[in-house]
Amino acid sequence: MAQAAVRPSDAAPGTPRWRTVDIVITAVLGVAFGVLFWAWSLLNSATSPAFTAFPPGQAVMYGVWLLAAVVVPLIVRKPGAALFGELIAATVEALLGSSFGSLVILYGLLQGAAAEVGFAVFGYKRFGWLQALLAAAFAGLAATVLDFVNYYPDWTAGWKTTYLLLVVASTVVVAGVGGMLLTRALAASGALSSFASGRTRV
Repeated sequence: MAQAAVRPSDAAPGTPRWRTVDIVITAVLGVAFGVLFWAWSLLNSATSPAFTAFPPGQAVMYGVWLLAAVVVPLIVRKPGAALFGELIAATVEALLGSSFGSLVILYGLLQGAAAEVGFAVFGYKRFGWLQALLAAAFAGLAATVLDFVNYYPDWTAGWKTTYLLLVVASTVVVAGVGGMLLTRALAASGALSSFASGRTRV
């Protein structure tokens, strides 16, 4: 009896081994998000005057910069995908001339590493709503710590607390919820047919 054909894209389903298609799609998504991050940094700078009276309020815009750290692992489902995707995006943003300079690369590295925790605590076996929201929250916390060290060390405790809450809320809503909805939309379009995320509803 003839054996069932095995598609190359399914050669290692559910395993930590990266396939060529995983690397390629992570790089492509990283570049795409990097362009988005760069454009968002321009918008962030342009809108800064609107938050002069209360600077912590600008944290509501933060979530966009964490999208790669959530969307890429939801699609690729491999250990390191959040780190890889967010780092590529941050590097592209820096190369395009981010208003934050090359420091965004460090942010990408640490935000991606923090997002990994949201998936790692479940052994990289689950990639649903809870994991997406946790990844976004952890990444937001990492970003906030970096901001306090690099930009706002002299803020009052009240401003820092407000900023922390707003950053995490923004990242959970935009990167967590938004990232999951974006992944679902891509899966529904058939664009993710080479991935488990394109064949499993979460």
